[in-house]
Amino acid sequence: MEQTILQAKIFKDINEREIEALLKCIDNYRKTFEKGQIIFGEGEPTEYMGLVVTGSVVIERSDLWGNNTVLGIVGAGGVFAETYAILPDEPLMINVYANEPCEVLFLKARDLLTTCEKACNFHNQLIINLIQLASMKNLNLSRKVLHTGPKTIRARLLSFFSQWVKKEKSLSFTIPYNRQQMADYLSVDRSAMSNELSKMQGEGIISFKKNKFKIIDKNIVDDLL
Repeated sequence: MEQTILQAKIFKDINEREIEALLKCIDNYRKTFEKGQIIFGEGEPTEYMGLVVTGSVVIERSDLWGNNTVLGIVGAGGVFAETYAILPDEPLMINVYANEPCEVLFLKARDLLTTCEKACNFHNQLIINLIQLASMKNLNLSRKVLHTGPKTIRARLLSFFSQWVKKEKSLSFTIPYNRQQMADYLSVDRSAMSNELSKMQGEGIISFKKNKFKIIDKNIVDDLL
C-alpha cells in the first residue's frame, strides 16, 4: 500500500493492517485524471469523498458571470468533498478538477460513518479523524475570509504571506498556487496582482521566483510573525 495512503491524516493512528481491513468494509474505488479534468462538478450530488493518492486537485467556485474563486488546493494525502459526501442529497457548490495528473481513492462516506458489526476501535478512530479534517477545512475557509477582507491588493498579499510565514516558521516559503490560482484565491485581478508583486519586489519588500517567495523587508517581519 502506498505511503501516501498510510500517512494520510484521515488514517492517523491507524496501522497498515487496520487500513487494509477498513478498505474491505468500505465501498471504495480508484480513478486517474489528466490535468484540468473535472473530478466533481458543481450541482452534482456525491456519496463519495476523495483521497488524493498522487498529484493534486483544485477546489474552485464559479459565479453566474464566470468569475472563479479558488478555495484551496489539495495535495497527495489530502481529502476533498467530505462534507458533501456526508450530505449526499446536497448538490455541490464547488468544482473539483485535477491540478496535474493525479490518482484519487474514492471512499463512500456512509460506510465511513457506520461502524461494522465488529465495532472496531480503528473505525471509531476513522470517524474522529474525519471530524477533525472537516473542522480544519472550516478554519482554512475562515483564514481565506481574513485574507480577502482588506481593500487593497497589497494588504491581501501581506495577509496571505503572513499565513505562510507562520506556517513554515520561515521568511522563505513555497506556495502551491500558480499566479491565476493565487489571484482567484485572493479575489483580485491577476494582472493587477502581478503588478503589485513587481512593485513590492522593486521596493525591496519581497523577492520571488514563480511560486517561491521570501520576505526581505525586516520592518514587516514582526507583523508577519
